[in-house]
Amino acid sequence: MLTRFLTSAAALALTAGTAAADYSLTILHTNDFHDRFEPISKYDSTCAEEDNAAGECFGGIARLVTAIGEARSAAPGDVLLLDAGDMFQGSLFFTQYGGDLAAEFMTQLDYDAMAVGNHEFDKGPEGLSDFLDQVEFPVLSANIDVSQNNMLAGRVGKSVVLEPGGEKIGIVSVLAEDTPETSSPGDTVIFSSAVDSAQAEIDRLTAEGVNKIILLTHVGLSQDRVLAQELTGVDLIIGGHSHTLLGDMEGAAGPYPTVENDVPIVTAYAYGKYLGVLQATFDDAGELTELAGAPQLLDASVSEDEATKARVAELAGPLEEMRSTVVAETAEAIEGSREVCRAQECPMGNLVADAMLDRVKDQGVQIAIQNGGGLRASIDSGQVTMGEVLTVLPFQNTLSTFQVTGATLVEALENGVSQLEEGAGRFPQVAGMSFAFDGTQAPGSRISEVMVGGAPIEMDKLYGVVSNNYVRTGGDGYKMFVDAQNAYDFGPDLADVTAEYLAANAPYQPYTDGRITAK
Repeated sequence: MLTRFLTSAAALALTAGTAAADYSLTILHTNDFHDRFEPISKYDSTCAEEDNAAGECFGGIARLVTAIGEARSAAPGDVLLLDAGDMFQGSLFFTQYGGDLAAEFMTQLDYDAMAVGNHEFDKGPEGLSDFLDQVEFPVLSANIDVSQNNMLAGRVGKSVVLEPGGEKIGIVSVLAEDTPETSSPGDTVIFSSAVDSAQAEIDRLTAEGVNKIILLTHVGLSQDRVLAQELTGVDLIIGGHSHTLLGDMEGAAGPYPTVENDVPIVTAYAYGKYLGVLQATFDDAGELTELAGAPQLLDASVSEDEATKARVAELAGPLEEMRSTVVAETAEAIEGSREVCRAQECPMGNLVADAMLDRVKDQGVQIAIQNGGGLRASIDSGQVTMGEVLTVLPFQNTLSTFQVTGATLVEALENGVSQLEEGAGRFPQVAGMSFAFDGTQAPGSRISEVMVGGAPIEMDKLYGVVSNNYVRTGGDGYKMFVDAQNAYDFGPDLADVTAEYLAANAPYQPYTDGRITAK
């Protein structure tokens, strides 16, 4: 039982004696990089070069190249480099290049395996297929069946057995089951239970004599805990999807590793800000007897690889005119972090919802709903560039207008607050309406005090609504909007609408006004 080796969370180590037959392995891991090839600011958005030169930035692929190279050089033995998914989506690089840059740099870094993340499907199965055309390392997910898709069939494995130093290490991967709601895998990619699929693959590998098994997941920390409780035969879980920071630093959600049911779980935030570094020791029977490590912060103390930095600068050339255009000014920083915007009213949510409603108010639209998961960064104070707006709203969503009843709107709000504990992206940021919610109540009873235009909502009344095309067509669980009346999904780009609203209200003053109340 692994817990007998746990000394303290602060020590970040699981310790035991080392025998001659023990096997030591260094595991480097990343997750949720989201195309942040350039350094990021403390707001997780693009960091200006002058700020980077001043030592105020984090991450970037050039720092990651250095950190991985140094970690490999310092490793006492064999090394694996693993990614837990979502290399795609989140900056203008993805808008311009799709998955090509992820393929280029992951190949350069010599990754050993990668989990399929939900955002790997943001350009449909064809986007993942194009990526697979360019990489040789295994890309895995045990709980998706791609056999009915002619672009992916036979190309996404359930697991792989890696053999560093001749030792067999089984890598099994699973993907969040709600990916059809959060991305665009299409009808030909069939999802099954993560627990059942993982266990079947673990059992198969175990029967083949593989006694060291790592679960590489893209399901989020809360679901990783479920997997740890329900699966047998797993030595270690390396996760992604929830952008969780584990460790002993400020803001961490728990220790690194977090141990659940004797299974250690690690994950390393997001956006290339940290590199996960683990030292694992297995005994001759394949039991994990020692685990020590910590996420390495890729701050200014980590030098940028010059060749990689030059390559990124070259690739950024076509983006520069768009991203450097100043579109507005904001009086204060606009809070848009996932921790806030997926749990409560947030200033970025108000900005985007207000901008949507303002654009279509002359069409008889009364209400705007924006999913919190569609807001991907904050914006700092001062001049606002189009590049910053596109970092917040990178999905190229368009405005959708439609009509639904008050009852359907309440159902939508219930959906929006239904996965608060998981930090799901469906949390509704709104304009033109207000509501209260109580996350402790049973589903269907969490929403109250719904007001539209200052009056109580009428269940039978038809209301005009604006959202983005992703939400209107059922994304993030908003299936109640799929059959909405008079739907039009081809309005202007949401980022353009937001930029124009900022410009019209410059200097923009971020705010909250109590339109969403937590009870």
